Amino acid sequence: MSATTAATGTAATATAPQTGSHLRVHLATVFTVLVALGIGYVGVSYLFAPESTAAGFGMPVWPRGEAADFLTVKGIRDIVSGLVPLALLLTGHRRALGWALLAESLTPFGDGTTILLHHGSTATALGVHYATALFVVVTAVLLLTERTGGRTGGRTGGRS
Repeated sequence: MSATTAATGTAATATAPQTGSHLRVHLATVFTVLVALGIGYVGVSYLFAPESTAAGFGMPVWPRGEAADFLTVKGIRDIVSGLVPLALLLTGHRRALGWALLAESLTPFGDGTTILLHHGSTATALGVHYATALFVVVTAVLLLTERTGGRTGGRTGGRS
């Protein structure tokens, strides 16, 4: 019985880190998709309803009329910001994805800071932009700390 218990205990111990590793990989994947679809949705909203979407950004004043066409630039930027992580995820370049998300986290950090510097909505700067930046950083860290070593057939890292 002690040999069976020892073998079972060893097997359970050996699979426990893999289970945790798989959970981290799945979380990183789900978080990446949420980030990509979320910012993509915002981008599409800026293309189709720029003035009403801009009102929720947190700035005290936005351009109106023809000047609001500038918001199309923001919409395109946001759509591309969603496509980059999806492309890296779909091609299996998870480490590059982590670095790209870390770089992309500068956008919501910058947006929140800009809002605060221009006396916009503190609640939106903190609750939307800085919270988004933090979520993107957490996702990047999950991706960058995935174990890629030794196992054959594992898909936790980039393509071979």
